[in-house]
Amino acid sequence: WYLYLQQEFVYVGDEGIVEPSGKTKRTGIDFSARYQFTKWLFADFNANWARPRSIDETKGQDYIPLAPTLTSTGGISWQMEKGFNGSIRYRYIRDRPANEDNSVVAKGYTVADLSLNYTRKKFEIGLAVENLFNVEWNETQFDTESRLFNEPQAVSEIHFTPGAPLFLKLAFTYLF
Repeated sequence: WYLYLQQEFVYVGDEGIVEPSGKTKRTGIDFSARYQFTKWLFADFNANWARPRSIDETKGQDYIPLAPTLTSTGGISWQMEKGFNGSIRYRYIRDRPANEDNSVVAKGYTVADLSLNYTRKKFEIGLAVENLFNVEWNETQFDTESRLFNEPQAVSEIHFTPGAPLFLKLAFTYLF
């Protein structure tokens, strides 16, 4: 696939505004596969590769900050006849440039989740285990210039929101 934008808009967090950043293009390949092993066991896989670049910038200064270059999702799901169902799923994003010259990098991650449910005609009881392997990951990441009190110069580095650690959620759903 190919995507051309005459004007890309970017969010400026410090100012809370969106501003134009020029022409961009992205080329990529998407791949998806689904397979049913048995009457009750399924698998799916998705991978997306992209090469995002700014058009009017010089080579090496043309990276689009935080634009993903490789992402993937997938998992195994099951659905039994007696109302039991669930899945184990993952999501992945590769390291990616956090600024236009790729000198600051946003860290990629792989996170897995597990869900187990019991479903009847009028209700569902479920347990979700998010971040099953309790990996440390950064959810929101931005290249931000900052300076501590004792630093003579500002430093350009990643500021981030940490991803959620391992946690359990119990749910009850009434269906009508």
